Amino acid sequence: MKTTIKLILLLTLLTACTQTPTLTPTALPATTTPSAAPTESYPAPEATATTAGYPGPVPAPTVDPYPVATWDPSSMPTAVFVPFLDLPEIVPDTAVPSYTYKIINAYPHDPNAFTQGLIYEDGILYEGTGLNGESTLREVDLESGQIIRELHLEEKYFGEGITILNDRLYQLTWRQNTGFIYQPDNFELLGTWNYPTEGWGITHDGNRLIMSDGTNTLHFLDPKSLAEIGQVAVMDSQQNPVYLLNELEYVNGEIYANVWRTNFIVRINPDTGNVIGWIDLQGLLDLTLVTQEWDVLNGIAFDKETNRLFVTGKWWPQLYEIELVPVE
Repeated sequence: MKTTIKLILLLTLLTACTQTPTLTPTALPATTTPSAAPTESYPAPEATATTAGYPGPVPAPTVDPYPVATWDPSSMPTAVFVPFLDLPEIVPDTAVPSYTYKIINAYPHDPNAFTQGLIYEDGILYEGTGLNGESTLREVDLESGQIIRELHLEEKYFGEGITILNDRLYQLTWRQNTGFIYQPDNFELLGTWNYPTEGWGITHDGNRLIMSDGTNTLHFLDPKSLAEIGQVAVMDSQQNPVYLLNELEYVNGEIYANVWRTNFIVRINPDTGNVIGWIDLQGLLDLTLVTQEWDVLNGIAFDKETNRLFVTGKWWPQLYEIELVPVE
């Protein structure tokens, strides 16, 4: 009898150990954060434009001279990616020019601005910010950092890159597949359009809109129809794809692109997609000024009238005018 009971208990234990447990999924937080990048390829967009109606005092900008930033050859231009992205690592590319930087000016920047887009047009600084429920379009005073005008997006939209072409201001959203078109001088909504990819950065070459989606592909759009009219794959000199292209700026015939989760800006030939230079901005943020949470480098603006180059980051307390310094 005891032997029988022992056999029954043993069989019961073995059965329990071999059964697959039932897992109850845990709900994710409601707040959306840009913590993942697309790893799949996307079909070419066939966008259609649609018509729709629609802080306190800050310190003065620092103007004292700054030293040229130091540069560590071992860090250039290998990009360090977050492990969970599972994307190929960018290998060092010494076949193209590399640059460090010299700070010309540092200006106050709203430390609550999760910067996704930055442009300087006709003496005005515009900024697009992200995060669901916090996304905005802003006109900002460069010297003081104060917000002059601000438009809040609906909570469902995560704002991304911005650009101005032909007196139209374009703003992307991250995963909502929706872009907005505004009148720059009053932020009146003039229309929307849709695209099948994620929206990351946007700029223009005077004729075409140029859009990034977090992969190594840049999409060229017709500014009237918003249909895709071309694309290039961004590759380094070893023909390795350069992924995670984020905020974009067109600078003297080149495309400058933040590489997400790195301190690098890549200089891209818009005709071929070839990387023609690497800019290392490691150490740019003055950490002694940081009093709250901050995030990665993101945001490039170019004043084509004076050739001034501005950069900042998400939740950074300063915006910097920099001069590029070639690495010998």
